[in-house]
Amino acid sequence: MQPIRLICGVDEAGRGPLAGPVYAAAVILNPDHPIAGLGDSKKLSEKKRDQLAIEIRQHATAWAIATASVEEIDEINILRASLLAMRRAVKALSLQPHEVLVDGLYCPDTGLPSHAIVKGDSSVEEISAASILAKTARDAAMLEMHERLPQYGFAAHKGYPTAAHIAALIQHGVSNEHRRSFAPVRKLLQGGK
Repeated sequence: MQPIRLICGVDEAGRGPLAGPVYAAAVILNPDHPIAGLGDSKKLSEKKRDQLAIEIRQHATAWAIATASVEEIDEINILRASLLAMRRAVKALSLQPHEVLVDGLYCPDTGLPSHAIVKGDSSVEEISAASILAKTARDAAMLEMHERLPQYGFAAHKGYPTAAHIAALIQHGVSNEHRRSFAPVRKLLQGGK
């Protein structure tokens, strides 16, 4: 009998927001438990994402979620921080995959055979699953952040640079959760609008 090749999908969530950590997930799906409806997390409704996240956690052969902090983002830049979170997610898996498939243009340095696939989150089920876990975990963290800092409206915009978020930043100033290296936040810290 041919041994099963463990393919791990990896994706991140939260590169664009002005606040909060960047999240990454790594998922090895179980061929004996196919999950219907996997796709690019950004194109799924919040309700569908939440349902799929539960299924993925229950039925995947292995999965892990990791982050890179706001401080790390500001120190090494968002691309490197995203790759760091991805690397942490792969390393946190309970099984070592034979191959790592990553959404986008770049692969984290995991020491494993890896391939970057543009739009992989809509064409490769393992990456779709990782995309869903990363997005739902980050959204949950932003809701928790909203509880602590309701004045910024994180529940609504999840940290993205919406007009409401920028207005809240101008009114309330920059919090510890904001990424100081991102232009709109940096401008405010330098006294600009």
